[in-house]
Amino acid sequence: MMEVISIPKESIFITGFVFAMMLVVEYINVQTKGVWSKMILKSRWKQYFIAAFLGAIPGCLGAFTIITLFSHRVVSFGALVTTLVATSGDEAFVMFGMFPKKALFITGGLLLLGVIAGYITDLFYTPKKIFKILKESKLPLHSQETSDCHCFNAKDILKQLQALSLQRGALIVITFGLLFAIQMQYIADDALPWIKNTLLVVLGFATFIVLTVPEHFLEEHLWKHIVCVHIPRIFLWTFGTLLLIAFLMQWIDVELWVTNNMFFVLLLAVMIGILPESGPHLVFVTLFMQGTIPISILLASSISQDGHASLPLLAESKKGFLMAKLINVVFALIIGLVGYFLKF
Repeated sequence: MMEVISIPKESIFITGFVFAMMLVVEYINVQTKGVWSKMILKSRWKQYFIAAFLGAIPGCLGAFTIITLFSHRVVSFGALVTTLVATSGDEAFVMFGMFPKKALFITGGLLLLGVIAGYITDLFYTPKKIFKILKESKLPLHSQETSDCHCFNAKDILKQLQALSLQRGALIVITFGLLFAIQMQYIADDALPWIKNTLLVVLGFATFIVLTVPEHFLEEHLWKHIVCVHIPRIFLWTFGTLLLIAFLMQWIDVELWVTNNMFFVLLLAVMIGILPESGPHLVFVTLFMQGTIPISILLASSISQDGHASLPLLAESKKGFLMAKLINVVFALIIGLVGYFLKF
């Protein structure tokens, strides 16, 4: 019951961070006239290593960042796969707490496997239909606007606030509301200090953006593009998915499924990883710590699952979510089966 009660808070936490990251990405893209995104696009290997590094950071914040960039078509589908392979979600914190040396080895292995998986994915698969769906989400950049837009003009800030528009007022309420909710521990109350600090910094910058950008930028980029198009569906899909999983977990005891048949446990670990949820993976972390399962099964589980990281992707593109998960499962099975037959 407590899990169901916490779902709205968790949904707001995930949506709030993605919302703030979208504001920051949009702002930086216009301020730099799209130079930074073009530089990333030119080098696929740079994308893979950045994506792997962000994915390997414990928690979901790094993965949320790459999914934000992918939804705006800044990084490739392979870079997205790299992140989802490299990330272990919140379970990474548990692993570093239980067996830090082995966790470091596992994280390094996931980072390397993520880069390889991303390269192979882009080599053999181009998701044209997914890119077509995301075409409207591409970072808007107009040459006239980027040359004329002064997103920080101290003389105009006070005038803009005095003639406060409905859109700016709503965004101020949202950003300040999220900052207040984190400070008062209404959301992210069980997050580690560095995660809270990261959230506060990103939201603080997002608030600065909302307070200082000119009206045209705020209305066209932040309100129409982010608030009206992305945020409602990200929140609804996140909330709905978490609610469904919470009810399923009330009826299904994952631990009872684990038997002495290692092949079955391997398949189970990979299949459970499809769920965009952190909890089930902890079963395999615990079993590994107890010496019940080998490292290959934990690796397979870690590759397949990505905590809550893929929830924003599910909201943006159902096909993108399914294809990324399918590729994750294939790589997880390959690593798991190699380990099963080689006995490691």
